[in-house]
Order: sequence, then C-alpha cells, then structure tokens
Amino acid sequence: MKDFQGNAREKKSLTQSFVFAGRGIGWVMATQKNMRIHLGVAAAVLAAAAWFKIGIRDLALIVFAIALVLVAEMVNSAVEKTVDLAAPDYHPAAGLAKDAAAGAVLLAAFFSVIIGLLVFIPYVKKWLAQIMY
Repeated sequence: MKDFQGNAREKKSLTQSFVFAGRGIGWVMATQKNMRIHLGVAAAVLAAAAWFKIGIRDLALIVFAIALVLVAEMVNSAVEKTVDLAAPDYHPAAGLAKDAAAGAVLLAAFFSVIIGLLVFIPYVKKWLAQIMY
C-alpha cells in the first residue's frame, strides 16, 4: 500500500483501524466541549424516550438524529484540526472551511430538534391529557 506521495506504507489490520477510530472518538470527547454537550443532550433525550416508552420506529428516528449530530461534530473537529495544520496563519479560505463544517453541525442539530419535536409532541400531549383529567 502507498500513501499519497507514493511511499510504501504498512497495511493496517482491522483491529488497528478500530483502535485508531476509538482514539479519534476519545480525542473529540476529551477536547471538544460541544461534543460533550451533544452527548449530554443525547442522554437526556434517550432518557425521555424511555420514560415516554416511545415506539421502536420513533426510537429509530431519535437514534438516527443523535447519530447525525455526533457524526457531524466528529467531522467538524477533524476539519478544524486539519485546517489548523494546513493553514497555521489566518487565511480566508481556511476560515470558510471551518465555517462550513460548523454550519453542517448546526444544520444537523437544527433538523434533529425538528425530528425530536415531531416524535415527542404526540407523547407529551398524551401524557398531559392523562395528568390533567
């Protein structure tokens, strides 16, 4: 196997690939405050899903929305680190790349909130009707 410059490179094992991926996840969780916020919100949403006993399809939508935000945050962190490495001094194009990656996280979070509202509103209405009457 060769790298992008044509130099010979050792082939990674599947186990090594998982170790590297785990290291990346750990780095993002340890260093990125927004990832920890997303994980906290995800835990709260999953607790609400358990409390409301939401259906399996609704749970699948919630898990997908959570995954979308977490993956977007991982990619954003990778883009930011790569841009910092490639352009240590300020450059407008570097700023645009970082802004676009952050925008992807914002869109993922926005649409996840929409999904959450669409899923949870019927359960909340039903719960409110039970406790009001």
